[in-house]
Order: sequence, then C-alpha cells, then structure tokens
Amino acid sequence: MNQNAVPLFEALKDYHDRQVIPFDVPGHKHGRGLQAFGEYFGERVLELDVNSMKCLDNLSHPSGVIRDAEELLADAYGVDYGFFMVNGTSSAVQAMVMSMCRPGDKFLLPRNAHKSATNAIILTGAVPVFIQPEINVELGIAMGVTLETVKAGFERHPDAKGVFVINPTYFGAASELKAIIEYAHSLDKMVVVDEAHGAHFHFHPALPASAASLGADMAAISVHKTGGSLTQSSALLINEGRIDRQTVRKMINLTQTTSASYLLMTSLDMARRNLAVNGKAILGDVLAMAKDAKRRINEIDGCYAFGSELIGTPGVFDFDDTKLTVKVTGLGLTGFEVYDLMRDEYNIQMELGDANNILGIMSLGDTQEHVDAVVEALRDLSSRFYTGNPLSFVNIPMSVPQTVLTPREAFYSQKVSTKLREAVGKVSGESLMAYPPGIPIVTPGELITNEMVDYIEFLKGQNTLLTDLADDTIEYIRVIV
Repeated sequence: MNQNAVPLFEALKDYHDRQVIPFDVPGHKHGRGLQAFGEYFGERVLELDVNSMKCLDNLSHPSGVIRDAEELLADAYGVDYGFFMVNGTSSAVQAMVMSMCRPGDKFLLPRNAHKSATNAIILTGAVPVFIQPEINVELGIAMGVTLETVKAGFERHPDAKGVFVINPTYFGAASELKAIIEYAHSLDKMVVVDEAHGAHFHFHPALPASAASLGADMAAISVHKTGGSLTQSSALLINEGRIDRQTVRKMINLTQTTSASYLLMTSLDMARRNLAVNGKAILGDVLAMAKDAKRRINEIDGCYAFGSELIGTPGVFDFDDTKLTVKVTGLGLTGFEVYDLMRDEYNIQMELGDANNILGIMSLGDTQEHVDAVVEALRDLSSRFYTGNPLSFVNIPMSVPQTVLTPREAFYSQKVSTKLREAVGKVSGESLMAYPPGIPIVTPGELITNEMVDYIEFLKGQNTLLTDLADDTIEYIRVIV
C-alpha cells in the first residue's frame, strides 16, 4: 500500500475547502459559537472539529475513508487489521480483555498492569490470575515477566484463556515476548499486549521488536505517546486467527464514543504516515541523542542513567533506549523531589518521578537543545545536592498482594469508609495509585497490608498525585463489609 497516502486527512481537508453550511453537531458551528477558544487556538481547529457524515465515514462502522486509513495503519505495522482508538489506550486494553474473555474466564496478568486492565476485569467479569514480574531491587522498579513465569502460570491454571503482557514496561524493559508468544500459542492460548509505550518499535531495527510483528494476537499502542499523534489517540492491532476483527469491533463499540473526534483520528492518519515514511531516520537520530545523553548523565555525580546494559538481567530481554531513565537517589533526593525541581526550577517537565528515579520520554519531536537542557539541569542539581551520601532505599511493595475477591466482586460489594491504618487486614473496595504511571498500589479485592499503607504515607509526604480513592484527602479507604 502507498504509505504516503492520508485518506482521512484528505477527506477532512476537502470538507473544509467546500465551506459546508453546518446544521449538524457540534453546536459551536465551525467555531462561531466558541470564538474566544478559536482566537487563541486557531479558527481552523474549530472548523475541522466536525461530526460523522457520509463523506467522512463513521468510526463505529467504517466503510470509507476511515476504513482506508485503518487498513493503511495495519499495513504499516504488518498486521491483519488496525483500529483507530479515540478513548485512549485504556479503551484498547478494555477491548482486548473483553475480546479474549467471557465472564468467569481466567487469564494471566502481571500485577504491575495499568489500571485500565483492572477496569477491564471489572467490566468483563473475567478472573485475573496475577503473575509476578521480575523486580530490579537496586532501581526499585518492576521489569518484564519471564517465559518461566508464564509457563508456571499456565501449569497452575490450564483453563486460563491467555496471557496479558506489558511490553515494554514504563521504564523501557522488554520481555522475551517471542518465546512467550510461541509457548502460549503451542497451548492454543491467546497473547494480548499492552504496548502503550512501544508504538515506535516497529519502525527502527535497533528498538525491541513490536508485539504484533512477533505474532501477538492483539496489541494496544499509544500512538500519542511515542508515535506523534494527538493526546488520547491510540490504536489496537490484531492478528486474526484466534480472534476476528468483527468480534473486536463489537467490543470496541461497547465503550468507545459514537462521536469520534476527527482531529484525533486525522492525527493518527498523519502520524502513521510519518512513522512509515520517515520513522527510521527520525528514530535513529532520537536513539543517538538518547544514548549520548545517558553517557553524559553517567558522568554526573549521584546520577545513573540506565538502559540497554540491563539486557540479560531478570525480566529484561531487550531495552528501549529512547527512554531517558535516571536513578537519582545518589543525589540524596527522591525521584519525586527531582521531578518537582526539574519543573519548578528548570522549566523541564519530565514524564514521571518515583521513589528512586525520574523518567523522560524521548520521541519524534525532541531536539538536541532540549536534551542538553536536561543534562545541564541534572549537572546543576548534582553541584547543589550531591554529598556522597545516597538516599536510603525506600521499601516499595512489589510482590503480588493476596486476592480475596475478584475486582468485579469487590467493586459491586457493600463498602464502608475506614482510616488507612485501620484498614490493614481488610479487603479493599477501591483502587489507589500514583499517577503517572497509573499502576495500582492496591486494587479492589486485595488484602490491605502495613507495607501498602507505609508506602502510601511515603507518597503523600512526597506530594505525589494519588488517584481513584473516593476520599480526596487520602486519609480513608473504602473496604468490603
């Protein structure tokens, strides 16, 4: 297929050029009803914010230019079909789980999965069999799952429908995905992959192999994270055989909006073209900048920028070196503190900070000037804070908690609000997580432990954004009666 084509963009451009008189929604009518917005953001943005119609197709049941754009997406990634997603990758994750499982079906799931996976379990009534990702104790982060862990999971639960894999992790670690896929398929089990941070993998040979190219049945990719499209625009890729596109489309339509944004969809169309046509060259430059930045950061006292040298350690089969990952506890600071300092004092917005590390996402739009600013900010922080006395290790709960009820059972159970410390030993009725990355500290149905509460109190002391509790003060948690 011609990867230079952008059928949805061309159709939207033609619609705009014809100056159609709008007597349909949206009600701002090409921006005339929202003038202050248009004056700041640009009139054309509002003129292109339109509704589904024959010439622009319909995302729920595409048969024209959206279908053509989705087929180009599939061709670019080498899969049987690709779906545009405008409710983010969270919606794609939900569609994968709903396509794989019926109520009561089991599937293997790493405990460091994003909260969208927990929400998918609540929606479907599927039963998660949590498996333990590998832990890098020195860095204080979870890595990938191993083939041995997946094998053990299927041996304990031979009735599980499949395995959900996070590849890569937020920090860039890739699992031995090809071996996991081959093993699961030998048992006629499905493999679905949360590839939110790997939308760019397919377009450069020095990056880890993409899930879809290795034969995964489904892969959810955040094109907006590392592929260049607008925030909230993602894609779901499928290889048919154990699943068919009609089933997946029906599951997508259960939760995805019927009023899809053409700005989001068109950004997917154009981002796909850019990746397919220019991705290899651009990503080669990004990788070179990232590797050079890590080399320079590793010359700074108190900083350790980790990357592909971790390949071969538990849970790291490959590594995405476009992730600018830095352990900063050698400065005598937590990652949360460095994250705040980078923003407040150096005007640099990192992706996240955790107890030990900061993470920067490098992708298509980065420049050498901006990368240099990160390196120089860390060098200045070192000159201010480094004493040779690293911060003591923070005990982060990373083992699989005890599950008493399924997330769905807990979600719909009667609950009572209890002080956090008094909730120890009780079953949680809520999720709680630091955001980003959105990996739950506790999920509905899990037993609350002292270790969890200690970590939550530490996060509160670091002014971390904690989400999903009914109590905004994070003093109380709802537990099962």
